[in-house]
Amino acid sequence: MYLKNCWYVAAWDHEVLADTLLQRTILNQSLVIYRREDGSTVAMDNRCCHRHAPLHLGRKEGDCIRCMYHGLKYDATGRCIEVPGQDSVPPKLGQRVYPTVQRQRWIWIWMGDPALADASLIQDMFSLDSPEWRWLPSYLHYKCNYLYIADNLLDFSHLSYVHEKTFGGSPNIAEARPEVSEIERGVKVSRTVRNTVPAPYHKRLGNFTGPVHRWFNYDFVVPGILRLEGRVQSVDNADDDMTGALRFHSCQALTPETDRTTHYFFMQAHNFRLDDATITESILQSQRAAFLEDKTILEAQQAMIDSTPDAPPMRPIAADAGLARYRRLLQKMVDAESAS
Repeated sequence: MYLKNCWYVAAWDHEVLADTLLQRTILNQSLVIYRREDGSTVAMDNRCCHRHAPLHLGRKEGDCIRCMYHGLKYDATGRCIEVPGQDSVPPKLGQRVYPTVQRQRWIWIWMGDPALADASLIQDMFSLDSPEWRWLPSYLHYKCNYLYIADNLLDFSHLSYVHEKTFGGSPNIAEARPEVSEIERGVKVSRTVRNTVPAPYHKRLGNFTGPVHRWFNYDFVVPGILRLEGRVQSVDNADDDMTGALRFHSCQALTPETDRTTHYFFMQAHNFRLDDATITESILQSQRAAFLEDKTILEAQQAMIDSTPDAPPMRPIAADAGLARYRRLLQKMVDAESAS
């Protein structure tokens, strides 16, 4: 179930340097992504229209790309402008090019109708370029459908179990009922966990000597973009007293590679001890460790689903409120797109 008329994250900006020809499969479509001389990005079908050789094994020539099988040369609009040994180029020779926008360290791609590509729909991931936050970029490749990762992100009760020794630390998270509401193109989830233990990595970062309150507030919008604000503070402080509190902002993006694989772009920013690079590195490694725990369970879930096609349907529980609302919203948008 793919929504095409929307913006997916195709890459981190540092993945596409001036001389890079990056191959990336998105929605089962192999693409080559590169930069023009002015630094703007191009995303083009990777399969040369002549003999279907991959263009990412070609050569960048100015704003153009040359296939290094038989030498066909394409400009940044996808038009073939040169065929060695021919005086003219048939108009039918060309590549599809997809709209792209680089914004706040992410390169976004529109996989649907180019005429509908509206850059105002790109989410504001403010911490990606804010001097008030420190973070490091990360990426993981999951061997599962992107919707299972979305389900995971829309139900943080799993923190108590999957991440018992990393992000969790207590069954209190699963016991706290979230508030779920619909927003434009997505859902908002808020979960407050009071009088609980700090997560193991919070103990390393903070000076907590007793129980804490934890807040998880995030938006999850199509096609799989998460913006999370997290906070941890001592129960001895009033809710509006940030003394000694740990505040985080996480930007995450799910981009389907195929029906069974997903690109996962993410970071976790902090706004405390900004001059200490070891804190930023520690947070990155803690997040990666936790997401590798997710990767293990979600890939096992995908394998189980694939190996038991005749199994009865999944049975819902109360914790599924967020993912159920998001899936209904996404299905409605996909149906409307298909009908148009």
